[in-house]
Amino acid sequence: MSTATLAGGCFWCLVKPFDQFEGVNSVVSGYSNGHVENPTYQEVTSGSTGHVEAVQIEFDESIMSYKELLGIFFQTFDPTDNTGQFGDRGPSYEPAVFYHDEAQKETAEKVIRELDEQHIFSKPINTPVLPYKNFYRAEDEHQDFYQTNSGHYNAYYKGSGRKAFVENHWGVN
Repeated sequence: MSTATLAGGCFWCLVKPFDQFEGVNSVVSGYSNGHVENPTYQEVTSGSTGHVEAVQIEFDESIMSYKELLGIFFQTFDPTDNTGQFGDRGPSYEPAVFYHDEAQKETAEKVIRELDEQHIFSKPINTPVLPYKNFYRAEDEHQDFYQTNSGHYNAYYKGSGRKAFVENHWGVN
């Protein structure tokens, strides 16, 4: 089993895109790469912990490669905006790829170069590729939010501007 840790703004919106693929065993919402152990949602969103909202994905690389996983990831947010995502601004919503080894780092950098060469976005991708430090599971109410609170999730996904951005750039929702 392999692990990927990815941040693309609100973690609620990063679970559903991966849940539908064979080879993805789990997608957990949490907080990554900060300096506070076991932070709470309130602490993270205050911007004082150094953590960002992220998902940690356990996947079977014999079924889905890390490169394929990143291909899905980059279709879920605006990778040209590193100051937050859509309606969520500030350090806890900044996107990032947290690599677990040099192979993941090289793959992420290659995927970013390939996407930039396709000119999908009007600006270059500036999502940082950073070494993985840590990950703390978010509170239960944040897990699988698209399933447990589908009305709120759907309203947020649309109202934040994320849905329109994804559809405009990728033709998917």
